Amino acid sequence: MIMKIVQKENKVLRQIAKEIPIKEISSQKIKNIIDRMTKVLQKSNDGVALAAPQIGESVRIFIVAGNYTHRPVGSVPPTLRVGNMVFINPIIKKISKNKLIVQEGCLSVEGLYGIIKRAEKLTIEAFNENGKKFMRGVSGLLAQIIQHEMDHLNGILFIDKTMHLEKVKKHE
Repeated sequence: MIMKIVQKENKVLRQIAKEIPIKEISSQKIKNIIDRMTKVLQKSNDGVALAAPQIGESVRIFIVAGNYTHRPVGSVPPTLRVGNMVFINPIIKKISKNKLIVQEGCLSVEGLYGIIKRAEKLTIEAFNENGKKFMRGVSGLLAQIIQHEMDHLNGILFIDKTMHLEKVKKHE
C-alpha cells in the first residue's frame, strides 16, 4: 500500500487508468483509495490535486483540494466549500479553443516546472464518491488542474507537453 507519491520513473504513471464499474464506486476498496489519496495530498506542501496513479492505483479517480474547487464567496454557501472534490471516471464533455500559457509543476515530477498550453474553460462530467453523477463547468486555475489530472489518468505527464522546462531548487 503506497502512502507516498510515486515519481515519474514509475510505470504506473504511463498506463491508461482503468474505469471503475459504477456498482463499485461506493465500495470500501474505492473509499480506501480516496482516503489514501486525501491523506497523501494533505501531507504534500504544495499539492493542489492528486490522481490515483500517483499513489500506485491505476484507476480513473482524481481529487482536487477543497480550496481550489469553490466559487467566489457569496455564490456558494460556505458549507459547500469544505473538503476535497472527488472525480471518478471523469470525462471532459466540452473544452474551449481558447488556450492559456501557464506554469505547471507536478508532485510526481519533483523539482521541475514547465510552461504549458491549457484550455481556458471546460465542462467535466464525473461521479462523486457516493456514485452520484455530476457535471461542472470550470475555468482558469481549476480548468488547468483538471486537465493536468486528466492527463495523469491517460498516462501523460506535463513534461511530455511542456514548451520550456526548468529545475527549481527546494526551499529548506
